[in-house]
Amino acid sequence: MSGIERIGVTRRWSDAVIYGGTAFFVEVADDPNQDARGQTAQILAQIDARLALFSSDRTQLLQVLIYLADLADGAVLNELWENWVPMGHAPARACVQAGLAAGYRVEMVITAAAPKSTSHGQE
Repeated sequence: MSGIERIGVTRRWSDAVIYGGTAFFVEVADDPNQDARGQTAQILAQIDARLALFSSDRTQLLQVLIYLADLADGAVLNELWENWVPMGHAPARACVQAGLAAGYRVEMVITAAAPKSTSHGQE
């Protein structure tokens, strides 16, 4: 038994992977037709929902890597981010410009403490 828990496993990816009390997952907007503000808001809500699956929350974020299709969207991202991250609980964060799939403005790679197993995954 490896102790690796995978949630939402497909042939190409898992929605989340948990190992040693740490969760790893990626979020993109469910609706890529939104602008950068709309996509960022969607992703932040999706992160909240994903964290809840393993009894975690925003205060447990360890690292977030943010990819923007256009760095000009950074001001909007930062505005929403600063209102979303709890004061005193900011994770390590990087934000870079990257070529994303058509229509997508934002992608986030999240690492968070996962205090509780979900028992929904597969090894």
